[in-house]
Amino acid sequence: MTIYIDGILFLNFYIDFLLLLTSSIVLKRNVKMFRIILGAFFGSLTILALFFEVSSLKLFFIKIYLSFIMCITVFGYHNLKRFLTNISVFYMISILLGGFLYFLNITFSYKNNGMLFFKSNFSINSIFLIIISPFILYLYIKQNKMYKRLKYTFNTNIYIGKKILNLTGYLDTGNNLTYKNKPVIITNIDNSFKNKKIYIPYNVIGGGGLLECIKVRKVEVVGLGVFENIYLGFSKEFKNYDLLLNGLMEGDNND
Repeated sequence: MTIYIDGILFLNFYIDFLLLLTSSIVLKRNVKMFRIILGAFFGSLTILALFFEVSSLKLFFIKIYLSFIMCITVFGYHNLKRFLTNISVFYMISILLGGFLYFLNITFSYKNNGMLFFKSNFSINSIFLIIISPFILYLYIKQNKMYKRLKYTFNTNIYIGKKILNLTGYLDTGNNLTYKNKPVIITNIDNSFKNKKIYIPYNVIGGGGLLECIKVRKVEVVGLGVFENIYLGFSKEFKNYDLLLNGLMEGDNND
């Protein structure tokens, strides 16, 4: 059997690059493209096993070792918990892609007669893998984002004097703004309330400023709890949700 080393090397590099790129998107890691390319290069080194007599068990541990190097190369090493998160997501995406490609190969490469399966003349080639793999991972990213939106979306009741606002809130883990040790939540509705205005300084990537806020009596987040005497800010900088909840509310329940 003729083995084209350059073709296998490119295919391994290509798949590893897609897996690392998808992992960085899912994890929301701001990594440079060069690190992803370098990590994919290390992953493609498994092709060297073709030149040696390596048992399946040894090859398994070599792949595990190289996957660790790949993730450290791309994401760095900050602490054990972060590293385990990185490697777990990488493995999960690898299993997802590998399982789907295996399913396609079994579906199209084998025929069956009752419970008897036999190989047909058709097989999935490298060109098909190159085309279909990005599409599979793209669908996974879209589904993952949709799941996260649902997971972090909460019905929220805001008590302002005698009024009650019923809004759909999104738990923004990046919003850790506080004022007098109380979390600040942000809405895109107009400030038509007579409460005393407070201007709270904030800093974000690309700038900062003063956020117009009022103090509210109580905020009830269905699924998270009840929070008293916190601050409601007003901003038109976001559109997808009525309300951005504070990331600190996930683990700071006053109920």
